[in-house]
This record gives sequence, C-alpha cells and structure tokens, in this order.
Amino acid sequence: MTRLLLLIFALISFTISSQQLKSPSEFLGYELGTEFTRHHEVVDYYEYLAKEASNQVKLTIYGQTNERRPLLLMYVSSAENISNLESIRQEHLKDTQGSGNSSKAIVWLSYNVHGNESVSTEASMQTIYDLLTTKSSYLENTVIIMDPCINPDGRDRYINWYNQYKNEPYQVDPNSKEHNEGWWNGRSNHYMFDLNRDWAWLTQVESQHRIKVYNKWLPHVHVDFHEQGVDNPYFFAPAAEPYHEVVTDFQRDFQVTLGKNHAKYFDANGWFYFTKEMFDLFYPSYGDTYPTYNGAIGMTYEQGGSGRGGLGVITRIGDTLTLKDRIAHHYTTGLSTIEVSSQNADKLNTEFRKFYQNKNFKYKSYVLNGDVDKIVALKRLLSKHNIEFGSPNVKSVKGFRYQTGANGSMSISENSLVVSTNQSKGTLVKVLFEPKAKLSDSLTYDITAWSLPYAYGLDAVATESEVNATYFDKTNSEDPVIHISGGPPTFKENAYAHVVDWNSMEDARFLAELLKEGIRVRKADHPFSLKGKSFKRGSLIITKGDNQYKTDFVQVLKRIREKSQTQIISVETGFVDTGKDFGSSYVQMITKPKIAVLSGKPTSTYRFGEIWNFFEQQLHYPLTVIDNDYFKKVDLKDYHILVLPSGRYGDFFNEDELKKLQGWVKTGGKIIAMGGAINAIDGEKGFSIKKKKSTKDSTVVQPKPHKNTQRERIKNAITGAIFKTKVDNTHPLAYGYGTNYFTLKLGNSNYEYLKNGNAVYLENNTKPVSGFAGSDAQKNIGNSLVFGVEQSGKGQVIYMVDNPLFRGFWENGKLFFANALFMVD
Repeated sequence: MTRLLLLIFALISFTISSQQLKSPSEFLGYELGTEFTRHHEVVDYYEYLAKEASNQVKLTIYGQTNERRPLLLMYVSSAENISNLESIRQEHLKDTQGSGNSSKAIVWLSYNVHGNESVSTEASMQTIYDLLTTKSSYLENTVIIMDPCINPDGRDRYINWYNQYKNEPYQVDPNSKEHNEGWWNGRSNHYMFDLNRDWAWLTQVESQHRIKVYNKWLPHVHVDFHEQGVDNPYFFAPAAEPYHEVVTDFQRDFQVTLGKNHAKYFDANGWFYFTKEMFDLFYPSYGDTYPTYNGAIGMTYEQGGSGRGGLGVITRIGDTLTLKDRIAHHYTTGLSTIEVSSQNADKLNTEFRKFYQNKNFKYKSYVLNGDVDKIVALKRLLSKHNIEFGSPNVKSVKGFRYQTGANGSMSISENSLVVSTNQSKGTLVKVLFEPKAKLSDSLTYDITAWSLPYAYGLDAVATESEVNATYFDKTNSEDPVIHISGGPPTFKENAYAHVVDWNSMEDARFLAELLKEGIRVRKADHPFSLKGKSFKRGSLIITKGDNQYKTDFVQVLKRIREKSQTQIISVETGFVDTGKDFGSSYVQMITKPKIAVLSGKPTSTYRFGEIWNFFEQQLHYPLTVIDNDYFKKVDLKDYHILVLPSGRYGDFFNEDELKKLQGWVKTGGKIIAMGGAINAIDGEKGFSIKKKKSTKDSTVVQPKPHKNTQRERIKNAITGAIFKTKVDNTHPLAYGYGTNYFTLKLGNSNYEYLKNGNAVYLENNTKPVSGFAGSDAQKNIGNSLVFGVEQSGKGQVIYMVDNPLFRGFWENGKLFFANALFMVD
C-alpha cells in the first residue's frame, strides 16, 4: 500500500511539474518559428529544463567551440532511467562484448551540424518539451541523447547575418538579400570546415569533443538533422545506394521501418517527401555513416530550406515555405524516430549485440610500416576512435601490399603497427583501412576512396589471417602517450651543429617553431653522411655559428626540442663524410617567410578554411588573411608568399594585375596556386602552365537515352579516387618523400608537364588504386602534372593541381605544402 501511494504521489508530482514547464514559445517570449533563436538563448532554455525537470533530464557541457560557445548534450528519459543513467550506459556497452542484458533503446539526435541549416535546433526545443509533457510514454524504455547544436559558431554567424539583413516583416521573395548569404556563410564552423564530413577524421575541435562522448554511448539509433535546397521536399530513410557492404540487413530493414512510420505522419498532413535518393551510406565520415559503421541505425533527415529559407520564402512552384513548416517536419520525424525505437527496444538491443560479434572479413589484420611520426599520428587518430592497435610478434607478413597493388611480403620493424578487425571496432577498422571499398553504384554523394595507409603515407599489408601481436592498453586521453621504440636523442649543448631529419609534419612544426623564435636554420639540398649516419635532402641544420648572437639559443632550442620530442643529432663538425659540407652553397639558409592568403570571393570557403586551419591548428605559423575586397590595394612587397586557394576566379585578375603579380614573382615573390586558382594564372593569362587537351574518340557517338544522361556524365568524372603518382624527390617540393605518392584526386582537372620542376606527376597508367574514376577521365589525365614549380626570375609559382590539405585528413600530403613554404627557393 505504501509503494502504491508513493507511486501515485510521484505521478501527481510529475503531472504538476509538466504542467508548469514553459514551452519554448513561452520561455523565449515569441512564438517558435517567428524568429531565429540565438545559441545562447537555446542554451538558456535547455538550462531552464535541466533545472525544472531535473528528475527526467541531465544536461552536460561536453566541450567548447573555437569561438568559446558551449557544446551541449541533454539526456532525456524517465525519472527512473535518469537516476540509473550510468548503469544503463555500462550495461549497454557490455553488448559490444556480447555479455550485456540491456533492455533500453538508446537514441541520439544531432541537430544543426551545418550552421545555416538552422531549423533543426528550433525543432529540438519543441521536441524535448513534448517528450517531457505529452510524449513522456516513449521514455519508459528509451534514453534519448540530444545535441541541440553541433555547430554553434556557424549557427550564430548565420542568425546574426539574417537578423541584420531581413526585411520587417520578412520578405518571401527569394531575390531579397535575406535569402542570399555572402561568401562567409553560416554553413561551416569557425575554420570553414564541414563538420558533417569530419566524424572519422576528427580534424576539428567540435568533432574531437563529440566523439569522446559518442564512443561512451554508441547509440542504437543516430539521426543527423539537415536542410537542403528550398525547392526540395523532405528526405528521410531509407538511404540511397551505394550502401557500404558492411551495412547489415537489419540496418537496411530498420531504415525502411522508420521511413514507413515517418511516411504515415507525412501522408496524414499531405506533406511531400522522398526516400532512397541522393544521400547514400558509403563515405565513412558523415553523421549517418560513421554511426552506422559503429552499429547504429544512422540516418540523415533533410528538410528543404537551408540558408535561403529565412523565416519564409516562395518556392519554385509558388508555395510559401515558412520556418514554422520546417520546424513541424523535423519535429515529426524526430518524434517518429523515438516512437519506433521505443516500440522496438528489444530488437535494437538484440541486433546491436549481433553487430559486435566477430565478422568474417577478408582481411583480418592490417600491418603498417613507415616514418615514426606518421605512425604516431595514426595511433593518435585510432586512440580517439577507441580502436585497438599493437606491435606484431612476427618478423614479416604476407598479403595485399598497398604500395604495389599486388600480393607480397613486408618485413617488420620495431615500430611496425598492427590493427586487427577482430575487435569491437572491427567493422570501422575494415571500412577505414580496406584497400579498395566495394561500390555497388558509381553514382555517389561524396569521395569514394580514403584508405588510411594511403592517407598517412605508410607502407602496409592487409593479411587474410590474423597477425599475432602484443596490444597496447587503450587510452581515452586527449593526446595519448604513444610508445615508440628508438634510442635516446644525442642532443649536446655545445655542439658545432644540430641536425634533424625532414620526413613529416612533426618536423615541419619543429622548423616553424624555430623560425618564430628567431633561430636560424639551414637545409641540405643534397644527401650527406656524417659519423656513420645518413641524412636525406631537406634535413635541417642548426649551427652554433649562425645563432651566435642569440644569447638564449641553447635554451630555446632545448625547450622546443623537449616540447616536440624531436630527435636531434648533435655533431662536432661541419666536415661531412659524403655530400656537401655545412658551409657549401648547397646548404642554404631557410627564409622566415611572411605569408598571405587570399580570402573571400573568388575562393572556395572550404578550400580557404583548410589553409587557414593548416597554419593555425596544424603548422602553428602566422598567416595574414587578405580579403578580396581590398586585396588589389595591398602591396605584396611586404610578403614572401601568396597562397591562392582553389575557387572560381573567372576574371578576378585583369591583365594589368597579372603583370603586377608576374613582376612581384620575378623580384623574389612566391605564389602557391591551388586547384581552380591555377586557371586564373595559367598559360593563357601569364604563366607557363597549360591545360591538357582532351583525348577524343573519333568514332561516331550514337544517341543515348535521356535516362542515361547522368551515368554518361560520370564517364568524365573522378569522385575522390586515389592514384599512384611518380615523385622526383630530388626537387625541394618533394623533400621527405619516396619515389611514389598516392594522391587523392577530386576531379578531372589536368595540366601538361612543365618544362622543368615536375615534382609529382601522373604517367600514362591512370587506373585508380582505389575509388571511382570514369573511363574518359582516366584517358585524359594521363601524363599530367600533380605538383610542380615554375621558376620566374628570382621567384617561383608552385602549382598544386590536387589538394594536399583536403578536409585536413590527407596526412601524407601536408609535407608538400610545408615544402612549398620552406624548402622551395
């Protein structure tokens, strides 16, 4: 009787509390959908709910953005579940080891990953309010994790812009300013990165913070709420082909189950929608695919609107799409997802356990050799994903060898790394490491190749039997201490000189720090040997004589060395055994460059952002950002290097301006032209680089059916495929590399070889080692430039046809960019 009374009192208390909770409209002071809610106001509402409904919610701050905005997670469930939240989490994670007995469905809802796709955050507030009031029955067997805004910096950038330019009342004419953002739009984060393509690569702070919590929960269902063009109806599951082959039958079927439930509500309201188109499940770094490869039902929901939607806009067919409409659609699919998950909690738990059973993948282990710094960089990424790795207990391995594209053997070194698919994250390992992902359809939404051995520039073998190994303890620390074998450094304070190898971004960061501190550094343009050790081109030479007037030289060098853990070889003489002595004209001083980058139109926001992020977050070297509005008024004599990001330049440079650029280069300036920027200065406009002429088939082309138009077009497309290129590593642009480089080619742009300075290039064999490239595109890119340098007077123009900084994850390309800054002279 006492327990019954307590239950009655609890229900009465909950009802009173629910009635007293303010809706988003009541709390904010305006009807939801009539204004955009700034991020701090969203935070205020979630904090209000955390205080007033503390028995049913738990609010946490899981990180901070570059612009110091908080990243929030709200856990929502029944009072009993919230009081046992940690026990539920631990029992759920036992399912990944096959020993759990969980009965709760775990649903994670992610809102507003693209800042100007702003409706979902508004919908999140209505969704959580109704879960705590009218829809609380879903919460008895379901834990909901809500991230109300993955990208606060982008969201506020968009909303502040919109509030500045909107009409009063708002204007539905799509030509009005309020529907047309400028170059610096709100889609991306602070560094202009697309956070929806960063789940696997973790280059951005928002992703790094989020993944720590995500991997502590590994939900059954994950939804990523988006917006698309204003004229598109709503998209929800099931996704389009291609599905990656690791996606299970249950994951496919449950998407259909969810889609049919959503359709029921949309049909009842007469709302339009589509499924099974455009948005596939292949590229691993999306908010739907990454969760899928970790056992979830991962989905993208797309509402029409985005940055052009505003508070209301006229669509192509003459309808008015309002923010209220957009909220209603995302609210409906969000609650429908929770409803279906709650109804299928037992099935979700059963299938989640099955997902984490050992898979019979073709390749059981991936073994990697290479530069120590690159091995460490890969280990750090794996640690962030809770992927286990170890040291092989064998002397050699046989299997598919990435470097040759054929079966072969590889010797094991003391720093070799092995990653097995026989672990809880085995599916994710297979997806990230497989040499060539299987495509069920060549029409894809994103790149089709990403294999980590290629991306990190490591020699690797995929084996069909598991390699015996000693596994390191897993760590969830932000920057794990990674064990690397090797002898102690030989740094001596009073040495004649100190020598550092030039092989990786760690070496580039070390150099950047030295230059910032005013330490003078030389580079070796020829290999040399000294005291039994060989050094390659690009090796850094720091002499006592060059720095004799810097009184704190030794102290600064020691501090930088200890911070970077750089291996320094101290030598007592500049008289080498073979090669060029340290006083040779082939051992030149490295200039401390002052660098500028063009921003704004005509550059791509993403491509600019990659460069900006590279300097500030990876290289840690100062960069001057010059906007297009005043770029032509800037005197480039104040700068050593000008970086032109890829973009659509058109006639941005007129004839006189191109002559000024040429004159600046001839007097010692350096241009780094990337991707589309090459078109702005190519052979027709001033410099010598020329586009290749397309190879055309002389046979008569028969008419093709209209339905085949899209597939005919992709014959000339390259959708993010990996190609093996030749490298002239005697060229300063290629110091630190071997004779081959695997480039990620994002399109079919192709240029003729330069007369001199072809550092990286494609020969005639242009079949990709991984990913899709159309048949016509393969014919046309043969014998074409990838990276090269044109000498012009005292200066240079560096051409980067492919993008070594793409999305910040192609680790092995970054040293080319560092070479362009510091080695090419």
